[in-house]
Amino acid sequence: MGVATINDVARLAGVSIKTVSRVMNREPNVREETRAKVLSVAESLQYRPSQSARSLAGSRSFLIGLLFDNPSAAYVTDVQLGAAARCRASGRHLVIEPVDTAAPDLPKLVRETCRALRLDGVILTPPVCDDARVLDVLEQMGVPYVRLAPNRDPDRSPRVTMDDRAAAAEMTRKLIALGHTDIGFVIGHPDHGASELRRQGFVDAMREAGLETRPDRMIQGRFSFRSGFDAGEALLGQGRPTAVFASNDDMALGVMAAARQLGLDVPRDLSIAGFDDTPAAQSVWPPLTTVAQPIGAMAAAAADMIIDGEAAHPHTGAPPSRELGFTLRMRGSTVEPA
Repeated sequence: MGVATINDVARLAGVSIKTVSRVMNREPNVREETRAKVLSVAESLQYRPSQSARSLAGSRSFLIGLLFDNPSAAYVTDVQLGAAARCRASGRHLVIEPVDTAAPDLPKLVRETCRALRLDGVILTPPVCDDARVLDVLEQMGVPYVRLAPNRDPDRSPRVTMDDRAAAAEMTRKLIALGHTDIGFVIGHPDHGASELRRQGFVDAMREAGLETRPDRMIQGRFSFRSGFDAGEALLGQGRPTAVFASNDDMALGVMAAARQLGLDVPRDLSIAGFDDTPAAQSVWPPLTTVAQPIGAMAAAAADMIIDGEAAHPHTGAPPSRELGFTLRMRGSTVEPA
C-alpha cells in the first residue's frame, strides 16, 4: 500500500475530508467520539498531513518557533525535545532559532523570522522571554507567544513556570537536615530571572534555620561549567564550606571538577548539589544531587498553549499560565559532613 492520504482516512472513518482536516488541525467543534475515531484511523494508516499542502490551504504555516540564548546545552536540548515532541504529535514542526539578546538588531531579526516563516506561535526561553523588545515585536505582529519562566512583568503574556524559589529553599533545607551549616552558593547567570529566585530560596532556608549567609560564600556564576569551576576555586580555599549548592548542574559539575583538582573527595570532604537534573547529573560519579526541573514538560506545555489557541493575543482578562512541579533527586554527591 502506498502513502495514506486524507481521502483514505475520511473513507475508513466514515467522515468528510473537512472533518479529518479539522481533527488533524485540532480545531474545535468536533465531537469527541468523531475525533477519537479519526485519530485512531489516522494512526493505523500512519497518516501524516502534508505540511506544504496545509500551509497553502490556509493562513497558517503549522510552524512554531523556539527562540533561545542560553549557555547550558543540556537545558536547550531538553526544551527542544519537549517542544518538538508536542509539535510532532499535533502535525506541526518546530523551528529553532538561536539569538543573541545583547545584539542591537534582535528586534529586526525576530520580525524578519516571523514574517519569512509565518510562524503560528513562538516559545521564548530565558533570557529572551524577558526582553521587552522581543515581546513588543511579537505583539505588534500579532504572533502568539508563550514564555518559559519569565521574571519581568510575568502577567504580560501566557507563561509556563516552576517555583524556582521554593525548589532552591527545599534543596537547601535538605543540606541543612544532613548537618551542613556552612554552605556555599553559586548564583546563576545575572540575565536569567530564575537565578535571583534560586538565590532568594537559598537565603530563605538559611535564615529560616538561623544560619548566616556570608557574602564570601555566595559566588556569581553564569550557568556554565567554566563559571562553576571558577566559583569552586573561589569557595574551596582555606576554611571552605562543607557543602556547595550551585544554581544549575553545569556549574555544580564545575565545582566538582575544582574540588577534585584540589584533592578533595566528593562527598566525603565536600557535598555538592545542583539544579535541573540534566543527563550529566546521573552519569557523573558520584551521581549529582539536584532539583529535577521539568524542562521538557514545560516546553511541551508551552507548545500546547500555542496549538490550543490559549496564547492568542490580545487576552481577555489575565493571560493563561501553567505551573509545573519539581522533585528533589538526592544522590551520592551529598552526605552528612565529616
